[in-house]
Amino acid sequence: MLKFIAKRVLFLIPIMLGVMVIVFAIRAITPGNPVDSLLSEDATEEQRAELTAELGLDQPLPVQFVRYVGDAITGDLGTSYTTKQPVLQELLTRLPISLIVCFGAVAIGVLLGVPLGTLSAVKQYSWTDSVVRILSMVFAATPQFCLGLVLIMVFSVQLHWLPSVGLSGPASFILPMATIGLSSLAQYTRITRSSMLEVIRQDYIRTARAKGQTEFAITTRHALRNAFIPIMSQIGNQVGHQLGGALIVENVFGMPGVGKYIGDAITARNFPAIQGGVLMLALIFTIVNLLVDLSFAFINPRLKSSIMNSKAGPIEKWWKARRKKTADVA
Repeated sequence: MLKFIAKRVLFLIPIMLGVMVIVFAIRAITPGNPVDSLLSEDATEEQRAELTAELGLDQPLPVQFVRYVGDAITGDLGTSYTTKQPVLQELLTRLPISLIVCFGAVAIGVLLGVPLGTLSAVKQYSWTDSVVRILSMVFAATPQFCLGLVLIMVFSVQLHWLPSVGLSGPASFILPMATIGLSSLAQYTRITRSSMLEVIRQDYIRTARAKGQTEFAITTRHALRNAFIPIMSQIGNQVGHQLGGALIVENVFGMPGVGKYIGDAITARNFPAIQGGVLMLALIFTIVNLLVDLSFAFINPRLKSSIMNSKAGPIEKWWKARRKKTADVA
């Protein structure tokens, strides 16, 4: 197990390096100069040249990239062009807000999607199955900013139950979390339904029924537990989507998180803030996926020996085979 963990941790290095290359390349090909947005229109050429040299933008791109990577390794994500504060310090201040919104949205999606997907599988081809699938698709097809505006209109403007903009207390997190969580409802419902349809047709489920166990006990103790590995994988994937969705939703609700920070940095052409924000979100996403992979061994102990004995990608191989089998069943 330790060997597998060390291997996955080392695998983070090329992933993060690839993220740095992509973000830096996008910055390099983006037209315009951040100096133009930092100085007034009547600034002299000497002032522009001085600021360009101060920001290090007068150096060749390979030199800028090497310096950027070296600083990032030491924890220096640069200095914000607008606030003149370290980007890492500003991100760490806003990160707890984004994490609360992200994991709260994941919790809402799981708490709603897993029971609905289970109910849809147990009641396959019934009107309940149809209603659940249609409802989840409606939320999936609705853009997050539209759903957020509808929730603001209903719960803030009409009912006056929840605050609409800003961070004034714990209640301010409810609407952003609900917006992102409801948008991911279809993903959790679909994967739970497909996985449950495969499990409930296994021989041990029929054996449990023959022993006289109740349908609720069979579904919760036997079927759902064995169907939960694909759901856990979906949770890991959704964390990245939730963090990305927070960029839009935080701007809609005025939440001072990492998403709004990156959005404001894009508007101001604040490249160090953009690069630092994207790099931090990518790091969080990869760490969460690593933790999800490790959790498989606790959900299904049979995978632990596979992880320890296999040389390459036991979980990935198992997951591909499971996905193919699940797709055939669904």
